[in-house]
Amino acid sequence: MNIQAKNLIPIVQLTDSEEQVKQALQICNACRYCETFCAVFPAMTKRLEFNEADIHYLANLCHNCGACLHACQYAPPHEFGVNIPQAMAQVRLETYQKFAVPLSFGKLYQKAGITLVSALTITLILFMLAASLMRGNQLFGLHQGNFYAIFPHNFLAVLFGSVFVIAFILLGLGVRKFWNQTSEVVLGGVEQPDILQATKNVLTLKYLDGGHGKGCNEQDDRYTLIRRRFHHFTMYGFLLCFLATIVATAYHYLLGIHAPYPVSSAPVILGTLGGLGLIIGPSGLLYLNIKRDPLHGDAKQKPMDRGFIFLLLMISATGLGLLAFRDSAWMAVWLIAHLATVMSFFLTIPFGKFAHGFYRSAALLKFAVEERRSKKTKS
Repeated sequence: MNIQAKNLIPIVQLTDSEEQVKQALQICNACRYCETFCAVFPAMTKRLEFNEADIHYLANLCHNCGACLHACQYAPPHEFGVNIPQAMAQVRLETYQKFAVPLSFGKLYQKAGITLVSALTITLILFMLAASLMRGNQLFGLHQGNFYAIFPHNFLAVLFGSVFVIAFILLGLGVRKFWNQTSEVVLGGVEQPDILQATKNVLTLKYLDGGHGKGCNEQDDRYTLIRRRFHHFTMYGFLLCFLATIVATAYHYLLGIHAPYPVSSAPVILGTLGGLGLIIGPSGLLYLNIKRDPLHGDAKQKPMDRGFIFLLLMISATGLGLLAFRDSAWMAVWLIAHLATVMSFFLTIPFGKFAHGFYRSAALLKFAVEERRSKKTKS
């Protein structure tokens, strides 16, 4: 059953990448061998034609696991050259650029690689070093873990909090534009079962299991869950670090307990576990990214992918280094390096790889709505 509101959708000229996805999906729709693999194919089978909104929606449902590529009888070197993971990856980048706020900043997605991230971080380190010296700080003094002897707490809270909020507002506005476009092809409002299902799929990374629980394909036809595992380390490592920041904020403002916190405290334990996760996960993902077959993704996005992974590694490494050396004469240097990497991350939130998780989550929520409505219609 095709549930599109065709009369409400304007005809839009597709880009070359979108046209490639459209042609590949038409072949897949005739074959349907991969129908049970992931969310993309059940959503695909509900459509006979594919417009721009459909293609953007399906591209962001794709987790680029590679299972369909290895199973496809029409994949390269076949003359049809069907490569769903690669075609979807190319369109995903276009959606990030199309929905970027402000739109003129969309091209930053292609430039947020290791070089840009490193240059931005080094610039911020030099700026913070200069600011610290102008305040008359002793960079190699013994501060007994008192970070606020280098930079005042309120200054850090206002500066980093403001940049973080603005970055998430810009990212949220872009995801909202994507959500509104997807509403043209996935009709109906969101209900509680949809939120629960989508949340479960996001937190378990369900569609990185290849659709059959065995995992995805990396360099060969062998199934492996390793990519899913490294994603779990990365995602939950980030969430633990974020939770550590929230708990530390509650300590400071609600309980009147100020840093430095003991090693046995909740903020330090959560931050340490999160930091370790952000060492293990990104290290594994970087290795897989380097080793992965070029057919599995879009080569143009490798700088953005690696820049994001590299930045996460720098954040976790400097954070753990700061914890280890907070009572030494090197504390101020580690603090400045950590703050610079965190600020680099905040500045690139709306225009880097971090955005993919939010677009994909929105697509999964739309998929849950579509599946519920489809089952209701059949019953």
